[in-house]
Amino acid sequence: MTPSRPLLAQCLCSFFAFLFSFIVVVPLSENSRDFRGRCLLFAEGLWLSANLTAGRQRFTVQEWGPESACRFGLAAGLLSLLLAAAQAWRSLFFLCKGHEDSFFYAFLNLLVSAFVVFIIFIASTIVTVGFNMWCDAITEKGSMPNSCEELQDIDLELNLENSAFYDQFAITQFGLWAAWLTWLGITVLAFLKVYHNYRQEDLLDSLIHEKELLLGRSSSRTSFQEEKSGMI
Repeated sequence: MTPSRPLLAQCLCSFFAFLFSFIVVVPLSENSRDFRGRCLLFAEGLWLSANLTAGRQRFTVQEWGPESACRFGLAAGLLSLLLAAAQAWRSLFFLCKGHEDSFFYAFLNLLVSAFVVFIIFIASTIVTVGFNMWCDAITEKGSMPNSCEELQDIDLELNLENSAFYDQFAITQFGLWAAWLTWLGITVLAFLKVYHNYRQEDLLDSLIHEKELLLGRSSSRTSFQEEKSGMI
């Protein structure tokens, strides 16, 4: 495999990571605006009868989810977006110039990529579990006649815009898990790069060692011949 192929693969993975991170940041930002800063992840609520004669029910939120849950997902998306853009630009620049990363920068890239994988995995888990809890609350764990997706078309009378919350978090979940898989691929490529550089340095060290041994044998052979000629 030529050195340009893993570099090209890293560039493509970084581009896709940027794309998936973008579709995380946009719907989360829109949902924060629609819900006026309230976080629906891990929120608790129940349906109450607003009008007993008409049999009309109204959903009441008992406790909104922690704002840190939504902010963490947004922060993870922004971190992935910025680092993916930097990675893509750097990989493309090196690909055009024909440069190669040093062992230090390859190892640093491995550490950064592994850190992003860890952060996005946590954010993906928080968003997935938190949104499932919200859907369980507004559907009363499936006992309601409407699904979680259908309830976004109904005014929940929460004094906020809830007409797109399901689509927003469905896109967010897809973007986060797709970004996680892409960063996992970037991490694997970074590890292979570090391993390749390590093997190259080992090979270089062994060649230098063999050269020193050969030079040592040559010098000792020369000194032996000089001693032998002096005795004659």
